[in-house]
Amino acid sequence: MSGHNRSGDRLARFADPDRMGVLIGIVLLITAGTFVFAPTLVGYPLVALVVVVLSGWLRRQAATARSLALAATVATVLVLGLITIYLLVKSIPAFRTMGLDIIVKGEPFWKPNSGVFSLVPMIWGTVITTLIATLIAGPLGVAGAVFIAEMAPGWARGALKPAVEALAGIPSIVYGFIGFTVLSPFMSDNFGLPTLGSLLVVGVVIGAMALPTVVSVAEDAIDNVPGAMKDGSLALGATDWQTTTDVTLPAAFSGVSAAVLLGVGRAVGETMAATVILANVTELPDPLFDVFGNTITLTSLIASQYGIASGTHLSALFAAGVVLFVTVLVLSLGSQYVERRMQRVVGGEE
Repeated sequence: MSGHNRSGDRLARFADPDRMGVLIGIVLLITAGTFVFAPTLVGYPLVALVVVVLSGWLRRQAATARSLALAATVATVLVLGLITIYLLVKSIPAFRTMGLDIIVKGEPFWKPNSGVFSLVPMIWGTVITTLIATLIAGPLGVAGAVFIAEMAPGWARGALKPAVEALAGIPSIVYGFIGFTVLSPFMSDNFGLPTLGSLLVVGVVIGAMALPTVVSVAEDAIDNVPGAMKDGSLALGATDWQTTTDVTLPAAFSGVSAAVLLGVGRAVGETMAATVILANVTELPDPLFDVFGNTITLTSLIASQYGIASGTHLSALFAAGVVLFVTVLVLSLGSQYVERRMQRVVGGEE
């Protein structure tokens, strides 16, 4: 009898949530280490991991699910950290060679054969195309979200919302190809541009690509505004439009601003559309604000030159990746700050 009790105690300890999490973590670490140092043998710990997870799932689903969620979170953070470290390490030779000149140096800008690497034209091209895309996706996206959430009848909303979400799934290369074959020739024929590609065309295409993201996220934010707030405004005599502009949009401002910043983030990081449309011109447009000019963005620089780069040239492309990474990180932190601040303001904490 006592032996049976001891066996039951061992089984209970094995199924304990903390022990199960530790066991899954150990097997995951062994699997990851085997993948890195002995990839041909990774099948064995992987099978062990599957067995442990299935056993835990049959015995304690909640504990196993919690352990797997924790493992996924830790893996995500580790991958992000490793990517960051890898980018920084690979970009060190370029920063050591150029110093701050890599982001501020004047002409000549980009001469790989001469060991000159300045990202000024690429940063400028990214800024201009992002501004154009934001001017398109921001107002149109918010207007579309307001219409779908507040004005459209039920049948129209049921058709428009899935259509907008489907547009977000179209590959960027398709948008870029349409821009190259339709918009670029149109601009060249009607405005006498010397080349097919231009910053304006890229900005318009990227803005159209970011538009579904802005509409979808902003519509969700507007739709989540409590109905009691809208009903109270209407009960006080406000019109539907006054309720939308004075109550709904301010209450949803944090979500709407996050939607716009998400769209900007996509515009900053867009690669294929810019690569397809723009020529590989590593010079600033003349004049500087000529949106009909042709230059290059940070993403299109990496996409067009990584196959032929080596040494410091390749390191300079990693430096462009670092600039992109920092830019998107700042946008993300900015969106979180705006969201928290607006939540405090709307909640009456300020």
